[in-house]
Order: sequence, then C-alpha cells, then structure tokens
Amino acid sequence: MDNKIILVTGGQRSGKSRYAQELALSLSPNPVYVATSRIWDEDFRQRVLRHQSDRGPMWTNIEEEKHLGSLSLANRVVVIDCVTLWATNFFFDNNSNIDQSLEELKKEFEQLTQQSATFIFITNEIGMGGHAENEVQRKFTDMQGWLNQHIASKANEVVLMVSGIALKVK
Repeated sequence: MDNKIILVTGGQRSGKSRYAQELALSLSPNPVYVATSRIWDEDFRQRVLRHQSDRGPMWTNIEEEKHLGSLSLANRVVVIDCVTLWATNFFFDNNSNIDQSLEELKKEFEQLTQQSATFIFITNEIGMGGHAENEVQRKFTDMQGWLNQHIASKANEVVLMVSGIALKVK
C-alpha cells in the first residue's frame, strides 16, 4: 500500500464525517477510526460511545488526543476525526502559542504520514463562519487555517463538503 493523504473539509454538519467513513469503508473492510477529542464531561462520553456503536464492529477505534505520530497504522485505511479538535489540544496545552502548536502539530503529522497507509483527515473550515469574537478565537482560527493549508499542500486529494455534497478541490 502506498502512502495516500485525503483531506475532507467543510463547515459544521456539512457531511464530512459521513463522507470520510463511507470512503474508508469503500477502501477497506476494517478501517481505523482515530478520535482526537478530549472527553470533557459524561454527556460527551456517552456521545462518543454512541458514535462508536453506530460505526459498528468493522472499525478499529483509537482515541489519541495529540500524539498521532506514535500510532502504528501501516497498511491500514485511517480516518482522523478531527484536525480541529486535535489542534485545539495543542493550542490549549501550549497556552495559545500558535508557533509552538503549529510546529508540534506538523511534526506529529509528518511522523504519522510517513507510514505506508491511506489517511483521511477530517477538518473544519472555521474561518468561513465569520470573524472571531476575541483574540484567542482569532489566534486559533489563524492557526487552524494554516494547519489546514499545510495538510492540503501534502494531500493527494482535497474534498470540500457543502450541504452533504462532496466537491473535489484537488
């Protein structure tokens, strides 16, 4: 299996996860789902369990908040859901330091994608939703945009989801 990177981007509830999961299942009978979100309360924990159950037994579920480069995923089809929450973890842990967070994120991305596998990254286009209200939100929006650009520049394919419709960008 060659290394392949696919970026699926769009707004909230645009159909990104559904598209990425259907794509992964069309490429492999047993794909990997890497969840990057932190569990912040019991309600969210229940939501995560519900999503895992909905995906079904064909999926290998991995929860990893930050260190994606440490995962051994060679020869697998992998959905990373999502870049925005992954970036949030670095941004929060680094006290909103954009440069440090971007450097660490890019390092993890490079380590992960050196493996021979198909990687389907899901991300949000948060900059399309209007101007952020405060400095921290503006910093995060900038960082997220730069990270999306970095991943897109390395990707073999980029898909923009609009109202459940996949538009091939690259």
